[in-house]
Amino acid sequence: MDWTEPIPALFLFILMITFVLKLGIFWNKSSQNLPPGPRPLPLIGNLHIMDLKRPYRTMLKLSKQYGPVFSIQMGPQKTVVLAGYETVKEALVNQADAFADRSIIPILQDLAPGFGVTLSNGENWKVMRRFALSTLRDYGMGKRTIEDRIVEECSVLIKKFESYEGNPFETNTIMNAAVANIIVAILLGKRFDYEDPTFIRLLKLINENIRLFGSSSVTNFTQNRAELFAFINATFLKHLRDLDENDQRSFIDSFLIQQQEFILFATQEEKKNKTNGYFHNENLKNVVLNLLAAGMETTSTTLRWGLLLMMKHPEIQIKVQEEIAMVVGSSQPRIEHRTKMPYTDAVVHEIQRFANIVPTNLPLATATDVTLNGYFIPKGTHVIPLLSSVLHDESQWEKPHKFYPEHFLNSEGKFVKRDAFMPFSAGRRACLGETLAKMELFLFFTSLLQRFTFQPPPGTSQEDLDLTPAVGGVTPPMPHQLCALTRF
Repeated sequence: MDWTEPIPALFLFILMITFVLKLGIFWNKSSQNLPPGPRPLPLIGNLHIMDLKRPYRTMLKLSKQYGPVFSIQMGPQKTVVLAGYETVKEALVNQADAFADRSIIPILQDLAPGFGVTLSNGENWKVMRRFALSTLRDYGMGKRTIEDRIVEECSVLIKKFESYEGNPFETNTIMNAAVANIIVAILLGKRFDYEDPTFIRLLKLINENIRLFGSSSVTNFTQNRAELFAFINATFLKHLRDLDENDQRSFIDSFLIQQQEFILFATQEEKKNKTNGYFHNENLKNVVLNLLAAGMETTSTTLRWGLLLMMKHPEIQIKVQEEIAMVVGSSQPRIEHRTKMPYTDAVVHEIQRFANIVPTNLPLATATDVTLNGYFIPKGTHVIPLLSSVLHDESQWEKPHKFYPEHFLNSEGKFVKRDAFMPFSAGRRACLGETLAKMELFLFFTSLLQRFTFQPPPGTSQEDLDLTPAVGGVTPPMPHQLCALTRF
């Protein structure tokens, strides 16, 4: 009798059952109050009730039934979901250390085992995040130098829009290229032409991997990531050949200097214990890829939502243009104008709130046993802070499901901050490029609205414009074209 086929299948089944049972023992190790949730089925958990294309929609419905802290089971993986501003704030801000870890995502566990910033934990994450933040600031994040770069890129983008002469065009690749050039300038010390084939391929790979993130398309994701790493490898090897410690031109240069200093000056004990030995090539590849993806996709997606919403609400577009004309005139918009343009600032914030481009956030994990809202959550539990539930929290926003810039204006028309405005998340894992993203959003948006009026293509009415988000790790608008009509 041939047992070669049944035995592996039998072992696999036994292993799966053992894993599920162990998970149950882990989850029920405490007699304390555990978060409620729908009853899971064997092996598949609650996958049968999930909208797998837009899981945040199912989570929002479940929060109405089970409350702001509840559990779901994605296959064998137990996950706690946090819903609503008060609960998310309590976890990410008031108990920040307990919710500071990143959950291990199976698709990436073998590809990036603890490297980079986004998906690492512990000391590696602390060292890489601290280095990334300080180096981004060194190269101008939040300063006049990077503002000048953004302004220059705005001019290039405007010329590109003008080249269509009012005819319909699609903005995805163009907007990605413009925004990506800002982070590329910091990382590599250069910019690319929008038509550069290497740049186009790079943008396509990043865009596709963000779309595939968390999907079942493991093969494509892995192939894309390998190609991205090959590009980064070639880039930093070139930087290594040209490296001058006294003339650091980019983020990669700064990383390589740190790497060489460790090799040259670390004691044998430090090398043995790898003290500060985090500046190796695997971390470099992953940090650069983390910053490329985060620095391009979220900002360009938000801007594309912004132009779509201006077409959908032409009366708001007119008010923004009137404020720009009154405050800036025909001069180049600068960050210093933002405080004098409360309505435009409110519109930019409302675009971020309404667009809700990272609805489930990136999953976290509890760094210790913790109690939240009276519920016990064991160490190592996967946690999803549902940002969609914060940005659309009915207890925090007057019209949570409408595009309503007045959310950020007081009765006198002055800009007001809102605590429940969390598009960049909060706490230890908040977006480290938040300052850069805010500057980019304001400058790109005002520069485009100053020079163009955006309208749907001929034959398309405002009612035809679809505000349903597309599917992906980041939720962009559905593919669409627009017409950019020159104003002067």
